[in-house]
Amino acid sequence: MPVVLKVLVLAIVQGFCELLPVSSSAHVIIAEKLMALDPTTPAMTFLLVMLHTGTMLAVIVYFWNTWRERFFSSAPAFWSFARNVVLATACTGIVGLGLTLLIERVLLGGAPGAAVEQLFGNVNLIAAALATVGVMIIWSGLRPAGANEKQSMQLADAFWIGTVQGLCLPFRGFSRSGATISTGLFRGLRKDLLEDFSFALAVVLTPAVIVREGHRLLKAQQLAGIASDGLGSIWPCVAGMALSFAAGWLSLKWLSRWLEHGRWHLFGYYCLFAAAALLLAARFFAGPAL
Repeated sequence: MPVVLKVLVLAIVQGFCELLPVSSSAHVIIAEKLMALDPTTPAMTFLLVMLHTGTMLAVIVYFWNTWRERFFSSAPAFWSFARNVVLATACTGIVGLGLTLLIERVLLGGAPGAAVEQLFGNVNLIAAALATVGVMIIWSGLRPAGANEKQSMQLADAFWIGTVQGLCLPFRGFSRSGATISTGLFRGLRKDLLEDFSFALAVVLTPAVIVREGHRLLKAQQLAGIASDGLGSIWPCVAGMALSFAAGWLSLKWLSRWLEHGRWHLFGYYCLFAAAALLLAARFFAGPAL
């Protein structure tokens, strides 16, 4: 398969799945394996940084008018929003970094070079994470909303949403948007408020992820090899970023429609199907691709 086509395939997968509650990382990793790509190379890191940038820009463009009306209409609205975002992000950082250190220093034995990325290709772990978030989505989606939905977010809501988001960070397959929106539904928050807040958190979190991936790239000390690798060439990556932007914008339209019209639980069924399909593929088609 030509390099440009591989980049475009990854851009579409990343763009659609990053913002839908189905885990982009799990789908991207499987796509990489099917195309015989190594997700740990500096070129792949550079490409994924570009694709993440495209989807982050799609979120900003899609939600900007809504955020301006909801969160920036007055000083009290802004400070309430800022307080909740700061608390949720702090909880995400504490839980996510704590889990990462636990995995690297305990589960991986603290060996030199041990990194949580070593688990990213573990099919069983990805499938388990997909199934877990699938159950959360189905449970929260089929749960009666109740007559007293919260019209505003409290600190306790932000705490739980941020904490659950932190649990997602080290595990590929554990959808961030699926987990955070489901947590908010369990807390009785309005769907439109949840959607706005969840993706506002994504805009805050994504630059940190991009910086972390960029640090991995620099740490690899193989920058000279990026330009010679077709996947790391600038123009295919720019094209991939543009395509991931377009796919991300379309996926947000899809998510909003299903969330607001009571179809949120259907994403959960897909996650369970994807987890089962992944395990079956790994068992019956084991080989270089999987």
